[in-house]
Amino acid sequence: MKNHIFGRVVVMAILAAIGTAAATSLVEQEVSAPTSVRQAPPAITGDNVYVAWWTNNTQNGNNEVLFRASADGGASFADKANLSNTTDSDSTRVEVDSDEDSVVVTWWETNQTDEIPVMRVSNDNGATFGPVLRLASNGTIGEVADGEDEG
Repeated sequence: MKNHIFGRVVVMAILAAIGTAAATSLVEQEVSAPTSVRQAPPAITGDNVYVAWWTNNTQNGNNEVLFRASADGGASFADKANLSNTTDSDSTRVEVDSDEDSVVVTWWETNQTDEIPVMRVSNDNGATFGPVLRLASNGTIGEVADGEDEG
């Protein structure tokens, strides 16, 4: 229990450091929050703490979904990973959930003509992620289109 509380304190500090709302209000915020509202919703499973957020402080200038994982209750975190890595759309409204070894990160890809819900799944506590899954597309989910980066 002590590690769990410590992890929540560390997550709160991380949220404050990247300029997000208080953790209690993260749960209450609507999915349709404007893209100017920055969020970093945490997910905690045992000693694993996962944080995902979006930012436009990336090389391509688009909003991108970033992710960090901790395996020690939030005492330390692995390097951040760009999960969306898009060049022609903004990636916003990220959410993260976890259960045992699995982590699911969802967000919206938005450009001038489309708004598409997408997700990536990790089965090794956020160390690696599968391809971007475009949830609104017809056909088999999980196949990457030709020329598309698996990130």
